[in-house]
Amino acid sequence: MKEITTVGLDLAKNVFQVHGVDAEGAVVVRRQVRRAQVLLFFSRLRPCLIGMEACAGAHYWARELAKFGHDVRLIPPSYVKPFVRRGKTDG
Repeated sequence: MKEITTVGLDLAKNVFQVHGVDAEGAVVVRRQVRRAQVLLFFSRLRPCLIGMEACAGAHYWARELAKFGHDVRLIPPSYVKPFVRRGKTDG
């Protein structure tokens, strides 16, 4: 498996969507992670860039993921909206 350099994390109530790419932009991982397993999943990754939409819970997750050495960036919702294709359930 290639090394993940950038991760997009879509926060939700119970199941989070994780989309990871390597340095060339090729998809390495695209999966669902349950809330209880998020910290375990990211603790096993090498430090990388993580982007997520800024919301009430995003600040908590950013602090927790930064403890593992990840560079976490919060994206304003107005910047995320153009990437939504099919509605609210678009993973």
